[in-house]
Amino acid sequence: MPHHRAVPAQIRDYLPSDEQGWLRCRVLAFLRTAYYDDVITSKTSPEHGAELVAVRDGVVVGVLDLSVDGTLATIDTIAVHPDHQGAGIGTRLLAAAMARAASSGAVTIDAWTRDDEATLRWYRARVFAEGEHYLHVYADRSVSPDEPKAAVDPRPGLDPVKVFAHASLAREAELRQAFRRVHVCRRFSQPLRRG
Repeated sequence: MPHHRAVPAQIRDYLPSDEQGWLRCRVLAFLRTAYYDDVITSKTSPEHGAELVAVRDGVVVGVLDLSVDGTLATIDTIAVHPDHQGAGIGTRLLAAAMARAASSGAVTIDAWTRDDEATLRWYRARVFAEGEHYLHVYADRSVSPDEPKAAVDPRPGLDPVKVFAHASLAREAELRQAFRRVHVCRRFSQPLRRG
């Protein structure tokens, strides 16, 4: 076990000075997932909710952004730097977010994620129930020159290069035959306990 894991990460509110560390942590954590190309260059903040970071030795090693809309709290982003995974940081961030959500009046917390087995196991182990599903479909000219055109009705003079689309789960078999990259997007949720 690496020595740095002996010192627990501090969970605290996000500060604007954390932005570059937040972005690096998110990108590195997402690289080995179905969200590997979901790269952003600046952080946006939820209108209502919480922004939490886990910091160890001055470095952001975990992030969690939570939006609260009435009685529903949604995890917008949760990520743990790959060098710090397996140390309970994500679980601690989730516990802090759930407490914040409950104190804000939310009665349910949810998250939408794709079909990464490790992520699915993580949510299930934390007693999230899997509910709604739909498809994320990617069409990319680098895979096949005709793939983006097959996903849209092109306009004259407008040549699609990449297309990201949503579709009903009922079309999964058909779309998996037509496109190389199709992900099942899943909603996980659980009721929040009142303190």
